[in-house]
Amino acid sequence: MTQISTRQWWYLIIAVAVIWFSNLEYRILIKPDEGRYAEIPREMVASGDWTTPRLNDIKYFEKPPLQYWATAVAYEVFGEHQWTSRLWAGLTGFFGIFLVWFAGLRLFGREAAAYAAMILGSSLLYVLIGHINTLDMGVTFFISLGIFSFLIAQGESETKSQRNWMLLAWAGMALAVLSKGLMGIILPGTAIFIYCIAQRDFSVLKRMHWLAGLAVFFLITAPWFYFVMKANPEFFDKFFIYEHYTRFTTKQHGRYQPWYYFIPILLSGMLPWTLLMLDTLWGTWRDNVSLLSKVFNPARFLLIWAVFIYLFFTASGSKLPSYLLPIFPALALLMGKRIADMSVQTLLKQIVPVILFVIAIVVLALNVGKLADTPLQKELYPQYTPWLIVASLVLLAGLLAGLWLLRNERKQVAVATLACSSLLFAQIGLSGYNVLASERSAKHIAAALAPQLKAGVPFYSVLDYEQTLPFYLKRTFTLVQYQDEMDFGLNQEPQRWIPTVEELAPVWAAQAEAYAIFPAYAYPQLQKVGMAMQIIFEDSQHIVVKKYESN
Repeated sequence: MTQISTRQWWYLIIAVAVIWFSNLEYRILIKPDEGRYAEIPREMVASGDWTTPRLNDIKYFEKPPLQYWATAVAYEVFGEHQWTSRLWAGLTGFFGIFLVWFAGLRLFGREAAAYAAMILGSSLLYVLIGHINTLDMGVTFFISLGIFSFLIAQGESETKSQRNWMLLAWAGMALAVLSKGLMGIILPGTAIFIYCIAQRDFSVLKRMHWLAGLAVFFLITAPWFYFVMKANPEFFDKFFIYEHYTRFTTKQHGRYQPWYYFIPILLSGMLPWTLLMLDTLWGTWRDNVSLLSKVFNPARFLLIWAVFIYLFFTASGSKLPSYLLPIFPALALLMGKRIADMSVQTLLKQIVPVILFVIAIVVLALNVGKLADTPLQKELYPQYTPWLIVASLVLLAGLLAGLWLLRNERKQVAVATLACSSLLFAQIGLSGYNVLASERSAKHIAAALAPQLKAGVPFYSVLDYEQTLPFYLKRTFTLVQYQDEMDFGLNQEPQRWIPTVEELAPVWAAQAEAYAIFPAYAYPQLQKVGMAMQIIFEDSQHIVVKKYESN
C-alpha cells in the first residue's frame, strides 16, 4: 500500500498552509461576531486599557480577554486589518491540526495521527470556524491541548514526565478559561469524573498533580480576574453568575433551539467524513462498552468527551453551531485510529455517498436565488451561484480521484486527496460568501462616510448598532434607544447613552455639528421629533445624516 513520503508530507503541509491562510483578508467582516471581536481589541489599543474590555466604549464582560489581547498585539505589530482581526482564529485552527497529529502520534501511532490531522483539517465546520472571527476556535485549541496533555500524561510511567504533561494540561485548561470562561475547566473536569465512574477507576485522580497543577492554573488565570474585579466590582455578577449560569439554564439570550438542533450541525459539519464518524462512534462504543481495566483507555475517554460535550450543549438554553467545535479534535483522533485499522473496501463504501452531498450543493447553487427574502438578497444571492458550482466541482474532482486511488489500494494518498479538495471546497464557498456579505457588513458605509466625517464630531447610533462600522470607521458611537448586549455596561455607566429618540432631539439641536445613523425605516420618526437632518448616505438598510446647516 503506497505511503506518502516525507518530502510529499512537507509539500502537503505547505499547500494546506497556503490554502488555509489565503482568504483571511479577502472577506469583509460581517456582523455580529466578526465586528464585535475585531472592535474590542481595537478599543484596547486605542485606550491603552487592556484590563477592562469595552465594546463601543461600554464595559463588556461577556468573555475573558485572551483573544482580545492576541488580536490587539496583532494590531500593534501588523496594523488593524481584516486579516489581523481573524489571525488568532486562523492560527489556533491551523495549529490545532498539528496538535491532533502530535496527540495521535503519542496515543495511537503514526498512521492514525496522519489520518486524524487530515480529517480535522478538512472537516467542514472546523474549516469554516477557523476562518471566522469568533472565540470558539481559540477555546477549542486550548481545551484540546488540556485534554490531550492529560491523556498523554496517563500513559507515562515516569513521575517527572507525567507531572510535566499534567502541568501542560492544567496550563491548557487555564488558557481555555481565559479564552471563553469557566467551560475551560468545568467541561474537562466533568468528563474526567464521568470517565472515572464509567471505568470504575478513580486512580486517575491520583495522577492529576493537584498542588502543582492548581498553582499553574491560578498563576495563569488569577491575575486578570483580580485586576478586572478590582477595577470593576460589578464584574463578578455579570461574568460568573449571568454568563455561566443564567445563559445555560434560561432562554434569556435569545439562542434557544430544540433538542435536535445539533444533529444536522454535526452531520453536515463533519463532511465529507460523516459516515466515517458514525462508524467510528459505533465501533468505539462497541469495542469499549464492557472493557474495564486499570490501564487508562484514551479511546474511551475521547468517546466520553465527545458524547458529553454534545449532550451538555444540547441541554443548554443557548445554542449556536460553533458550540460543537470542541468535540471535533477528539472525533478526528478516533476517526484517524479507525481509518488506520480499516480496509480499503470499507473506507470506499463510506466515501462514495459524498457524491450525494455534491449533487445537493449543485442543486442549492442553481436555486440559491429562491432563498432570498428581501430585494437586496434577490440582487445578491444569484451572484453566489458560480462560487458554489466551482466549489462543488473541486470537491467532486477530489472525491473521484480519491475513489480511484482507493480502488488502487493507495489509501493514504486517497485520504490526502479528498482532504485537500474538501479544504478547497470550504475555502471557495466561504470566499464566495463575500458577494453576499454587504447585507451583513458596514464596510461600504464606512468607505462612503470616511471622506465626509470630521474628527471629534458626535456620532449617534439610533435604534440599532451596526457591529462592523466602528472597526471600519475607527471610532465609537453614542447609542440612542438601543441596548441589547450592552445593557449591563450601560446600566453601570448610563451617561454613555441616550435612552429615547425624544431625548436625542434637544441634544441634537444643541450640537454645532453631529452625525447619526439609523435603520432606513426610522427616518420619519426622527423627522417627527424635529431633528434638522441632511442625508449624507442611504441604502436599503441604513440612513446616515448630519445636522442640517441652514444659511
